[in-house]
Amino acid sequence: MHRRSFLAAPTLLASPALLTVSSALAQTTPIAPQAMVAAADAIRNPGQPFRVTSTLTDYVGGRPRDKVVLVVFAREDKKTGQFNNLVRYVEPPRDAGKLVLYAGSTLWFYDPASKAAVRISPQQRLTGQASNGDVLTINMQRDYKAAMVGPEALQDADRQSRNTWHLDLTASGPDAIYSRIEMWLEQGTHRMVKGKFYSDSGRLLKIAYYRKYIEQLGVQRPSETILIDAVDSSLVTTVGSSDMRPQEIPDAWFQRDYLPRLKIEG
Repeated sequence: MHRRSFLAAPTLLASPALLTVSSALAQTTPIAPQAMVAAADAIRNPGQPFRVTSTLTDYVGGRPRDKVVLVVFAREDKKTGQFNNLVRYVEPPRDAGKLVLYAGSTLWFYDPASKAAVRISPQQRLTGQASNGDVLTINMQRDYKAAMVGPEALQDADRQSRNTWHLDLTASGPDAIYSRIEMWLEQGTHRMVKGKFYSDSGRLLKIAYYRKYIEQLGVQRPSETILIDAVDSSLVTTVGSSDMRPQEIPDAWFQRDYLPRLKIEG
């Protein structure tokens, strides 16, 4: 498969030149880095409990190899500001019904065949370049401290030029999934364009591109993330998001002891 992409108005007293300068200033004057991260969070994360289908496709040298389909249920914990997540496997058939629970700062994998819940790491590989943490809804403003690197022009996943703010995020506590993230947000919109994710040892793990922004629950959100291995760029995983909708989520769904009795319809 050959891919071209990476997988109140002024009054009449205001002159056209002044309007041009004002528009440029609006695009180049940044808000505080932490506020930028909060704005990006608001784009990524709906402000209500929701469900979304995540389709992960693993490519090697441009050829699809594996596919995993998950349904993610997420709800913000108002006390901590972080999201609780319940992930249900839909495909492949051999994994259908398996669950991943992220509550507080702990991630559990539950297999209905063994009826056992095992603690796992968010950085543990799910498929291809995608780890467990890559499909979770998280509040980055809570988990990371942002610093401004500066303005930067770069090409997005579709080879289009974007003016961005380059931020450097360092984990503010042990609950963060990655110890460090570099993030490029589009100027003016704070949409995520690109990200780099690092291990605890400082090694670059993967590069991410965010694309195909479409309206989901009233906001333009990325419907596809492209994850590229930092060492071998022929190893790529796409994460597609679809069918995002509101979902009432009982408290019991986020309790490990309740997983054996959990029944999810639809």
